[in-house]
Amino acid sequence: MTDAHAAPRTARLRRWLATEGRSILLTVALLVLARTSFANHYQVPSGSMEPTLRPGDRVVVDMSAYGLRVPFTELQLLPRGEPRRGEVVVFRSPADGVRLIKRVVATAGDRVELRAGRLAINGRPVSHSQAPEVEIFGERQARLGLDMGGGPDIAPTRIPPGKVLVLGDHRGASADGRHFGLVDADRIYARALGVYWRGGEGFVWNAL
Repeated sequence: MTDAHAAPRTARLRRWLATEGRSILLTVALLVLARTSFANHYQVPSGSMEPTLRPGDRVVVDMSAYGLRVPFTELQLLPRGEPRRGEVVVFRSPADGVRLIKRVVATAGDRVELRAGRLAINGRPVSHSQAPEVEIFGERQARLGLDMGGGPDIAPTRIPPGKVLVLGDHRGASADGRHFGLVDADRIYARALGVYWRGGEGFVWNAL
């Protein structure tokens, strides 16, 4: 190709970059920012949250629920509150950094106790009186999986400031706060909103 033929193509490319190209690149950048800072999805890897979540479930998560962060990092720019009891959250394990999804069952100041998989907060069981396998956290409910027992107990413990206790709903089959300890509240980076895809069923919507 001669310089005479290359010159018009170069000019057209420059004009495209100055008009449509710039808009497309900006759109892509905004989509990436939204995905890393506002909304995303998570695929459940195990049965530790059964029956609430099944292996392979795809879950919509709100990346901004507890604060805005620098994209691709855990650096928080603008706090927006802290995790509350009953919320299903995504975080990295304090033990090995693996990304996990569990339920927050106790927050700072709570006195928590766990026996045979059943939880008590500040001396009161959170299980439903008519359905011991259901725990109630305000407007949220968690149906427990106790078919493999309750897993390790927790002696009466006060949750210190800045910490939360996370457990799996499948109490006898969950590597959770009983194994890796309490989680820093400000290291939890997303709240699960609901299941939108379930194997064998396809598109669904089960709010969490």
